[in-house]
Amino acid sequence: MPTLMLRGEPIGTVKGVLFDKDGTLSNSEYHLFQLAELRVQTASQLLKEQGASCKLLKEVKRLLAKAYGISNESISPNGIIAIASRDNNLISTATVLCLLGETWPKALELSNKVFQLVERQQEESDSSAGNRSLLPGVREILQNLHDADITCGLISNDSCPGIQSFLSNNNLRKFFSNLWSADHHPTKPNPAAVEGLCERLRLHPWECALIGDADSDLLMARQSGIGIALGYTGGWTKKPILTEHQYLINNWNELTIGQSKY
Repeated sequence: MPTLMLRGEPIGTVKGVLFDKDGTLSNSEYHLFQLAELRVQTASQLLKEQGASCKLLKEVKRLLAKAYGISNESISPNGIIAIASRDNNLISTATVLCLLGETWPKALELSNKVFQLVERQQEESDSSAGNRSLLPGVREILQNLHDADITCGLISNDSCPGIQSFLSNNNLRKFFSNLWSADHHPTKPNPAAVEGLCERLRLHPWECALIGDADSDLLMARQSGIGIALGYTGGWTKKPILTEHQYLINNWNELTIGQSKY
């Protein structure tokens, strides 16, 4: 059975590997920063049109930037933009607006409008998730896994069309047997999402490794009974803080494939 080797040392045999997408396979930091900035600007503009004071607008920008994880023209890999689903981000946005005086129904309505306007703007500017480039070494590790007959799956909080676009634009479709997206239920980080993807791949969780750049992914993996939980830190300018991994990968060239003697 194929064996995963980390920095030349065997860490376990696997039949499958489940990958997170953003920050693990794709270079997402710049795009997520743009997304966060657009949401902040759009929310501020809508509130300005409603007659919000300069003081309130300044506070909206400050709190939304903090909630999204914007810092020094970069995104925190541990923040909600980097890790959480669209729905979680929308609720967080509405919560900020509610704290600043909006009623909950109005905060939700305004947040939905912000997200819809930003998504429309991104579609028009062709800056969707599907256009995100691969991180260095991704194609090589996927090819090595493919050559070793290891089944690969993709689990992400992106939409199914977003994932499919990403795979097509980067010519990765042949490497992935199946996927689990924000359109499937339950979504990650529910451990049942891992179980659902493994069922689609006709594998047991304990026969697989999961690789992600967030503790929510790694904790989900361990709770689902995954065989090996691997944290990946090479997708961000500021490395994510990870504590739930069994092993840690800093660069994709550290991971190779060997063969078990048994």
